[in-house]
Amino acid sequence: MICIQGMKDSPLALCFGEMLWDILPEGRFAGGAPFNVGYHLSRLGWRAMPVSSVGSDALGAELLALLRGWGVNTGGVAVLSGVPTGTVAVELDGEGKPRFEIRRNVAWDAVPVSDEVIAAAGGADVLVFGSLSQRSMANRQALGLLLATARSALKVFDVNLRPPFDDAGVVRGLFGKADIIKLNDDELDRLAGCGRGGRDIERGAREIGDVAGGKAVCVTCGAQGAGLLWEDQWHWEATRPVKVADTVGSGDAFLAALVAGLRWGWSPTGALAGACRLGEWVAARRGATPAYRATATTRENWSFEEIAG
Repeated sequence: MICIQGMKDSPLALCFGEMLWDILPEGRFAGGAPFNVGYHLSRLGWRAMPVSSVGSDALGAELLALLRGWGVNTGGVAVLSGVPTGTVAVELDGEGKPRFEIRRNVAWDAVPVSDEVIAAAGGADVLVFGSLSQRSMANRQALGLLLATARSALKVFDVNLRPPFDDAGVVRGLFGKADIIKLNDDELDRLAGCGRGGRDIERGAREIGDVAGGKAVCVTCGAQGAGLLWEDQWHWEATRPVKVADTVGSGDAFLAALVAGLRWGWSPTGALAGACRLGEWVAARRGATPAYRATATTRENWSFEEIAG
């Protein structure tokens, strides 16, 4: 058995976008899709560098303290005065699925790209970015600079359509800048007209891939499972039943595990299965960033052990 954390020669991932607090009925939880992906990559043995902004307030200081406590590099997180740290009010339905009310004009709407971030981008293995942060022109420009700098990195686009910040034109414009596009079945329905109500998920993924210029596409389908279009082959992994606490952040955990597996040279099927297992594990716990230890029992197979935070 090999503990994933602490592996030598760990790859480096830059995770660009929102860093905030999810306000759930049970309390506050650190969140934001790129922040969550970076957290889970760090649990899987990667060097993660969130590229974001927080306010010069108590909520921002607490987010930075959490990152430092997890051993995550905070050099890409700017502290901005005059704007608050981001917050999102989250309501859960009867199945634990979230509905979001995202605060406007917050620190992560203006993420500066420092010299330290530019230097890191030049040697990054992966650049993860989402659509929500692209609601501001400042962030579109910052992401463009990162994409131009991180030439050798695997570029992963995590689609997050959160009304009213869900401009389909902006999202489609980012397809061609990514090597892997990840979205859920609701988003597939919105962008390709299929994915819900029993319609053909593979067909929709292929349509997205064609629009993006033959890129890899991953579609998560909640309790059904997830599919991955990789090198023109369609792979599917069914979800195993779990008692869902909430699904906040489970898709981000899924993406981290998928990226890690593919980067380690796991087969697409093995990487997809590992991603589903971590997504399920997180969905069975409160919040997006439960503390755990990941252990590889055999190649392309792992387990997760909850530990004290």
